Amino acid sequence: SYQPVSREPPSAVLSPRYRIGAAVAVAVVAVAVCVHLGMVFLHIAPSNTVTKAHGKAIDDWIYPEFEQNWKLFAPNPLQQNVAVQVRALVRTADGGSRETGWYDLSAQDGRAIDGNLLPSHTQQNELRRAWDFFTATHDNGNRAVGVRGTLSESYLRRIVVLRLERGGAAGAGGAVERVQVRSRTTNVAAPSWSREKVSTDPSYRVLPWWSVSGDEARGGVQ
Repeated sequence: SYQPVSREPPSAVLSPRYRIGAAVAVAVVAVAVCVHLGMVFLHIAPSNTVTKAHGKAIDDWIYPEFEQNWKLFAPNPLQQNVAVQVRALVRTADGGSRETGWYDLSAQDGRAIDGNLLPSHTQQNELRRAWDFFTATHDNGNRAVGVRGTLSESYLRRIVVLRLERGGAAGAGGAVERVQVRSRTTNVAAPSWSREKVSTDPSYRVLPWWSVSGDEARGGVQ
């Protein structure tokens, strides 16, 4: 016998309680997206009455994960390759200590992205933005400039400790006690048709050793 096909939308088969719940969830997501877009707009917009009155709230929302910049559109775009590297002082399971070699975290991200049609935001930007955040809030002597210096240090340290933990740098039963971060910067070579002379010798910026808290050493950072 002929059975008519239902043309009711999927939401019609939900009970009123679930439909209300779905509507509330959609509304919450929509509000969150609108708030985020508004904060980003105010962050990059010229100084105005709203940013002057609520600048701290906007900065707290944006930094460090959502910071915006215009390097791509600068008159002289960045022409350097910057790699972030880390080494660690490890307490071994038998109570001794050892120093690891340098781990090239940027190279690890590069290998994860290479050939990946849908690389994650973390692989593409987390480490790079953390380093940019640190250099923007510190002078050439690695001294914090401004109130966000301490935040940038803890943010960068949290990322490198997590990477070391995931890579098993401490070994079985070991723990990371201290970490040291450095950057390796090389200029992009000039094209063959250019007469520009560019040195491709690497330069390094080495940060001081940072102590790692107990929670961080046990992988207790998120």
